[in-house]
Amino acid sequence: MTENTAEKKMKLEEKMAEYANQDICLAFSGGVDSSLLLKAAAEAVKKTGKKVYAVTFDSRLHPSCDLEVARRVAEELGGIHEVITVDELEQKEIRHNPVNRCYLCKRHLFQSLKDFAGKRNIRLILDGTNEDDMHVYRPGIQALEELGIVSPLAELHVTKAEVKAIAAEYGISVASRPSTPCMATRIPYNTEIDYEVLEKIGAGEAYLRTMIGGNVRLRLHGDIVRIEVDLNAFEKVLEMREELIRKLKEMGFLYITLDLEGFRSGSMDVRIS
Repeated sequence: MTENTAEKKMKLEEKMAEYANQDICLAFSGGVDSSLLLKAAAEAVKKTGKKVYAVTFDSRLHPSCDLEVARRVAEELGGIHEVITVDELEQKEIRHNPVNRCYLCKRHLFQSLKDFAGKRNIRLILDGTNEDDMHVYRPGIQALEELGIVSPLAELHVTKAEVKAIAAEYGISVASRPSTPCMATRIPYNTEIDYEVLEKIGAGEAYLRTMIGGNVRLRLHGDIVRIEVDLNAFEKVLEMREELIRKLKEMGFLYITLDLEGFRSGSMDVRIS
């Protein structure tokens, strides 16, 4: 851990100590960002006797494995794990997948979290937005600001790499876990969101992740599916080309391509200014 990262770890602990005089509600996915916050918060409230609620959204737009991971990690780190079941596509505006879909979705999800917290008289709600998220297309951040959600990692300018380093220092089991963002990011904006299509993409990603490892995304453009993997995984993909093609075609994908730019978050946002 670098000196700068160690300093940010100390500042995060100080921030959590300030928060620990009250009960805390945390949007908890089981990913490394929210797990780091849960670890720091759970340690801080040991001195005050307050509670930390780690609240996971049971959502059809996120892989089902997220819920199982969140349950396990919350138990490891000491939070009170709660689950809120949501169906974002009940809202027609979200189902139509406009370019501000993330704003609409975050607004819907975090309003339900505010309602959960309000019933328990909890005023402080945290989320795991980090410094890197502030420099890419993230319209959902506006919804968080409007609802008064606090993002300590972003406030302290903690980058994703620093989050992973601090989480590893704490010994958090998901410190190196690849991110699993909303499945709607796998289809172009203004394309109607179809659960069956997203489930097929999710199954394809799970298969590729098992076979290849690392970061994997399947982006669907009509009949064409675009595979994004880490650059160092290209050789393995090509070695397994015939097997991967056969399996993905069995799943219903027609044209299968390997994106030469490799894995990158938010590649569907490339034309968003």
